[in-house]
Amino acid sequence: MIDAIYKKPFIVRNVDIDSRGLIHPVTFVEHILEAAGEHAGLRGLAVTDLFQRGVTCVLSRFHVRFERWPKWGQSVTIETWPSGRQPLFAVRDFIVADEAGVLAVATSSWLIVDLKTRRPARIDEYLESFPLLEKRSLPDDFASLPALGREDVRLEFPVFFSDIDINRHVTASVYIHRALESVPKDILFHSRPASIEVNFRGEAFYGDRIASRIERLDGGEPARFLHRLSRAADDKELTLLRTSWAKL
Repeated sequence: MIDAIYKKPFIVRNVDIDSRGLIHPVTFVEHILEAAGEHAGLRGLAVTDLFQRGVTCVLSRFHVRFERWPKWGQSVTIETWPSGRQPLFAVRDFIVADEAGVLAVATSSWLIVDLKTRRPARIDEYLESFPLLEKRSLPDDFASLPALGREDVRLEFPVFFSDIDINRHVTASVYIHRALESVPKDILFHSRPASIEVNFRGEAFYGDRIASRIERLDGGEPARFLHRLSRAADDKELTLLRTSWAKL
């Protein structure tokens, strides 16, 4: 019998850390998302399983709140479970902890997409066997994220071959990486994300260039930013984010 809550332990490796010896925020997110994929795979709902049914699964929304940052060599456990279901999206929540308590909480929503039409399919046709545990680690109704009111910073990044996932488009964590790279260096070197909210809205592919724009909100502390990532060639919107930062 497969438990409703899936537990994924991992040890923070040398390649996972930044210059301060703490796990990199994007790597932390990647571990969280990997736990979701592993749990789905145990139910026969891995992406490769879905391909055989003419569909795939993509991340639509993601929201994580960081409490503490694990260090190199530290043992961490991710708990994840399906927490809700709507006609066109499924909700999954996460708790990340070590022996001292909670490190992070997160929630997410996922779409099933038809491979031919690239349009969302009804969730119940594919996830009917996945039991729900109706509790939320981070309550969020996934309201729309606000658009930028101005452009304080704009950077461009190429899409590398290594950015492409099994769906043959830019993988979710790359957008978060490009967004964080656009934050001013005084914030990057002296602060860490306290929360990251993401709305994935479009696809980028190998050979594209991604424009990453940010607007700093309020100008005070803690630092908060709105982010917009788009395809540089035609300004097709790819991702909206909102981040807040806390000083180390």
